[in-house]
Amino acid sequence: MFVYRSRKGGSIVDQLYREHNRTIFKYIFYLVQNESVAEDLLQDTFLKAYKNYNQFRNDASELTWLRKIARNVVYDYFRRKKLIEFIPFLKSHEQTVKSDAIEFILENEERKELFDALSKLKVNHREVLILRKIEQLSIEETAQILGWNTEKVKNTQRQAINALRKIWKGVEDDE
Repeated sequence: MFVYRSRKGGSIVDQLYREHNRTIFKYIFYLVQNESVAEDLLQDTFLKAYKNYNQFRNDASELTWLRKIARNVVYDYFRRKKLIEFIPFLKSHEQTVKSDAIEFILENEERKELFDALSKLKVNHREVLILRKIEQLSIEETAQILGWNTEKVKNTQRQAINALRKIWKGVEDDE
C-alpha cells in the first residue's frame, strides 16, 4: 500500500488525525452519544481515510471530507446494529466513563438539557443541528457532508429546530 507522506515526515493521514481528531470525535459523539463507541468509530474513520486518501479530490476541505467519512462510518454502525430506525439513547448520567466532551456537555444544566433534547430528535434532524449550530458549518458545507442540496439542509434545519423547541424551550432560530 502506498503511504502518503507530508513534508514534515509523517503520513498525511497522521497529520490530519493530529489536526482534526477532536473535531471528528465530537461530531461522532454527538451522533452516537456513547464515548467508547465514538472512540471506535473515530479510529474506523481515520483508517478509512488512510486507505482511501488516493480518492480525495480536493473538491472540499480535508475536514469536510473527514466528516463525510465519519458520517458514513456512523451510519454503517447504525445499520450493523439495526438501529437506523430506532436508536436507544444513553442518558449521560448512566455512563460510567467521563470524557472531555461529556464533561463539557454536563458542565451546566442547560447544556445537559440540550444534549438530552438532541438525543430525542430523529437522526437527520440531529445531524443538521450538530453540523450547522454546534460545528457552525455553512449550509454548503453541511450539504456536501450529508450529500444533500442546500434547500434540503435549510428545510431539515427548520424542521429540526421546531422539533427541538417542542422538546426543549429556548432554542433560537438564527438561520
